[in-house]
Amino acid sequence: MLWGYLLIGLGLGAIIAWVVGRAQLRRSAAKAQAAERRAAAAQRLAELGAMTSGLAHEIKNPLSTIGLNAQLLAEGVDELASGQPIDPDAKQRLVRRVGSLRREVERLRGILTDFLAYAGELRLDQKPTDLNKVVDELADFFLPQAEQSKVRLRVDLSPEPLVASLDTGHIKQAVLNLMLNAVQAFPAAAPGSDTSQPRDLMLRTFASNDADRRETVTLTITDTGPGIPADVLPRIFTPYFTTKAGGSGLGLPTTRRIIEAHHGRLDVVSEPGRGTSFTMVLPRAESPIHAEESHDSPRPTRA
Repeated sequence: MLWGYLLIGLGLGAIIAWVVGRAQLRRSAAKAQAAERRAAAAQRLAELGAMTSGLAHEIKNPLSTIGLNAQLLAEGVDELASGQPIDPDAKQRLVRRVGSLRREVERLRGILTDFLAYAGELRLDQKPTDLNKVVDELADFFLPQAEQSKVRLRVDLSPEPLVASLDTGHIKQAVLNLMLNAVQAFPAAAPGSDTSQPRDLMLRTFASNDADRRETVTLTITDTGPGIPADVLPRIFTPYFTTKAGGSGLGLPTTRRIIEAHHGRLDVVSEPGRGTSFTMVLPRAESPIHAEESHDSPRPTRA
């Protein structure tokens, strides 16, 4: 009888220990998730703080131009109101002032639109999707622009479906931005110019694993362009930092934000004079997709 009670007690103890252990694991997981959310919120606040400073700098120039042109336009209108004759050149100057005001207002509107888009909440509609299919569609879409820039677009897709939980529209936006940056980094190819230097843009997808051996899918976007200087590379994801004339400085930060919202990461390596490679890594999805959405074989290289 004593042994029976002892066995029952041991069994109850084991059950209680298991229940307590599971509860502790859930609490630990909840705490870890809460800490991750707090860290992400703190990082986002820091980014928005930097963006606010950048926004102030960005709107300063168009506001200054608007103010100067408005003052000169007001002086011209005063001359018109005085009833004095105005020569044709003066009228043309007034027309140019109005045009300058219109352009700067549009530029200011664009700056604010980009800011609101980046600072706002990113809403994703994710579905199990073959990354190969996304890259294939983008390559078809982008090929005419690559050819116009005399850049050879090459695509090497994994022979197996690479299913990830994607918001296809946002992922296409992110990848397209990286492709555009790559092509725009090449020096302009003048008609009849020497094209012996390689002008290649390579898209490659493959299955991978992260540091914790979890399954992932990877896309590399590699160009043979001029590369990114070492002093510039650490700043390329900083909001409003740009080396391109007319660039918003929000393209790469937005690209990285989209990828991180998919619980992925975006890495970059570059060697001046030899080119740049961006690597997008995303968690592999467990949910299957329809067979017709997968690729049976890699897509042929495009030249």
